[in-house]
Amino acid sequence: MEPLFGVLLGWILVVASSVQNNCTCATNKWTVCAQGGSGNCTCMLVGSNHKVDCSTLTSKCLLMKAEITPPKKRFWGHPPGLLVNDGIYNPDCEDSGIFKARQCNRADTCWCVNTAGVRRTEKGDKSLSCGELVRTSWIYIELKHKKRCRAFDVPDVANAPKHLFESRYKLHPKYVADVKYDSPLIQIRLNQNEKSRCDVDIADVAYYFEKDVKDDSVFHSNSTLTVSVNGDALDIEKIRIYYVDEKPPVFCMRHLVAGVSAVVSVVIPIAGFGVAVLATLRWLRTRKYEKDEIKEMGEIKAPSLQLL
Repeated sequence: MEPLFGVLLGWILVVASSVQNNCTCATNKWTVCAQGGSGNCTCMLVGSNHKVDCSTLTSKCLLMKAEITPPKKRFWGHPPGLLVNDGIYNPDCEDSGIFKARQCNRADTCWCVNTAGVRRTEKGDKSLSCGELVRTSWIYIELKHKKRCRAFDVPDVANAPKHLFESRYKLHPKYVADVKYDSPLIQIRLNQNEKSRCDVDIADVAYYFEKDVKDDSVFHSNSTLTVSVNGDALDIEKIRIYYVDEKPPVFCMRHLVAGVSAVVSVVIPIAGFGVAVLATLRWLRTRKYEKDEIKEMGEIKAPSLQLL
């Protein structure tokens, strides 16, 4: 009886394990999922215990927070910190998942960011006030594909990003404002002045896309991104992303004055040297003109003397 019970128990565990493995978040590998009593799969984000909607993209802020979680807590072998231009820090996110307007690092140095999490002010201490979270309304993506014998057709290249962003990242094609192609460079402009709650944010799309291109996909399958243009593979080797906000960045005047002073200190000597060169050239030209004039006058007088 005991062997039969053991076999039955083992079979139950195998079935339970199979069900558990099917409970995953397709759009976010930084999650821990569990099957509820009702059969629903609930996924929580590692690092913040934030419930994740796996039918759409996770916000960039929450993804950054998950990536900075130590490996032992998230069961993946990635480095324990996210290296960005402003150092390693744990981003502050609103309950909705968007960035808080003010971000600070461990050294209590703070700055203001836009909806893409990009710094838009000078750094300060914790007294720094960020009145609002400025929206990133335009995103420019520059791609460079590997060399090929023949360039792609422009219309085919224009359609490929729209199809990719819609099918993989759930971005409505209306937010893809323009695609330009000059082999091997591809320029993509995303425009999203306003968005509804159902729409994904272009900042999140750009982040997912960048991770895919750099072979560090956020999707659970972790599959390599494959982009095709009319059946031919588009091998992307470089990507650059530029963010344009609804309002211009804010910087302290003292830093601008220092920058202007540095420029002036360089420009003035160069300008002075240029003026000196021009004056010298003009003087040499004048001297040459005077010599030529004297020579011509001498040639005119010489024949008159001979006639005498």
